[in-house]
Amino acid sequence: MTASAAAETTGEAVRAEVPLAQSPSVSTELYDWITLLKPRVLLLVVFTGVVGLLVAPGHLEPFLAVVAVLAIAMGAGASGAINMWYDRDIDALMRRTQRRPIPAGRISAEAALSYGVVLGMTSVMLMLLAANVLAAALLAVSILFYVFVYTVWLKRRTPQNIVIGGAAGAFPPVIGWAAVSGSVTALPLLLFAIVFLWTPPHFWALSLFAHEDYRRAGVPMLPVVKGARETRWQILLYTLALLPLSLLPVALGLAGRVYGAAALLLGLGFIWHAVQVLRDAQDESGVSRTRDAPAKAAFRFSIYYLFLLFAAIAADRLLG
Repeated sequence: MTASAAAETTGEAVRAEVPLAQSPSVSTELYDWITLLKPRVLLLVVFTGVVGLLVAPGHLEPFLAVVAVLAIAMGAGASGAINMWYDRDIDALMRRTQRRPIPAGRISAEAALSYGVVLGMTSVMLMLLAANVLAAALLAVSILFYVFVYTVWLKRRTPQNIVIGGAAGAFPPVIGWAAVSGSVTALPLLLFAIVFLWTPPHFWALSLFAHEDYRRAGVPMLPVVKGARETRWQILLYTLALLPLSLLPVALGLAGRVYGAAALLLGLGFIWHAVQVLRDAQDESGVSRTRDAPAKAAFRFSIYYLFLLFAAIAADRLLG
């Protein structure tokens, strides 16, 4: 049976349990529509976009700033909804995603696609009205990159999907900066590079403890293609490279001591977690004997890392 055929079979089985004919409560239906936006990812994206807006030179009226942030949120949500529409076949095969609204049959694929497209177009128009052409163009590029480059082209074809595709999630601080200043300079590009380099170890930690899901769905994540041991080494190498990159704003005089101290401590913490992932007890095939407890801890820390690092750059700039 092919992956697509298996996905259809699994999807039908799940839909049989939760038929579209049922009348879910308003709160349940609203929750499903919110779920399509990938709210956990959206929160991190919006936060980095807000930081880009806060640290940028210039001024944007408070109401227009709120609209610009809303546009970033809508654009990220649109990307998530279209991603769920396209990946509905493999989502039906993976335990952690088969209860999502589309494979579970609570929202139709056609409705989800329309939802994502309308949100995406609206987000770009809002950004154009609230800010400027550059910010709107960058937002449009980020949506298109996530949908066509990462979701459609890379995700099912190469273990480098996260490395290249990570650029999509790195756009928000640049978009926020451009919304205020109408330009792009060194600091937002460095923030872009930090998110870009952070993305692989963040997702590879996840893929270590979710590798069976990816294997079942035929997604060529690094642990599936290269094995767990190689993935652990790559996580360490990326976190080692991330530390000097995160300190570059200080070296270039673009950030001060508050950010510098935070970047150093957080970077060392990330490296420590990566070392624990590498040292995790493994069998001969490289599979964890601790059920990937260090990888789960590294994944959680990576989220705190990015939040705190961006909070530090905002605090540093706002404190002068």
